[in-house]
Amino acid sequence: MKRALVLAIFSLFCFALAFGADDWGPAQFLIGHWTGDGAGQPGQGTGSFSFTPDLQGKVLVRKSFAAYPAANGKPAFRHDDLMIVYRDEPSRELRAMYFDSEEHVIPYAVKPADGGGVVFVTEGSSTTMRYRLTYTGTAADALKLKFEIAPPGKEFATYLEATAHRDRALLSEPRP
Repeated sequence: MKRALVLAIFSLFCFALAFGADDWGPAQFLIGHWTGDGAGQPGQGTGSFSFTPDLQGKVLVRKSFAAYPAANGKPAFRHDDLMIVYRDEPSRELRAMYFDSEEHVIPYAVKPADGGGVVFVTEGSSTTMRYRLTYTGTAADALKLKFEIAPPGKEFATYLEATAHRDRALLSEPRP
């Protein structure tokens, strides 16, 4: 009986290693493909994003886009971004690097959010531009996100808010 238990535990361990399973802490619930819509300073838009493990489970890759229609004399536009979530060594704390089509590059610390969820926040003094991106689960397959900006010397102010739902149809999509 003990041998069977040891074999079962070893098999589960090997399975986890083979598929790169990792504990992404407060960001774990984000893994998957999401579709949503939101509003804020850029206008009313729609988009989608995904968080997928990559590099044998050593990083999470977020790919995202938002499309905004022409409104109030502004032309339609699209925003694309890429974020890599990783564990900082040797602290094992979650960090992220964000890049977008507007040439922003933002380093984030990744922490549990008050009341649940996860927050990506820049670390810096109030004399530099700061950013905060918060995801809060609202149901098993739904979430809210809020992106805030704090100019130098100012408090965070909401730039945009959105809701999203997990796109279950994409869960079986083959990985490259």
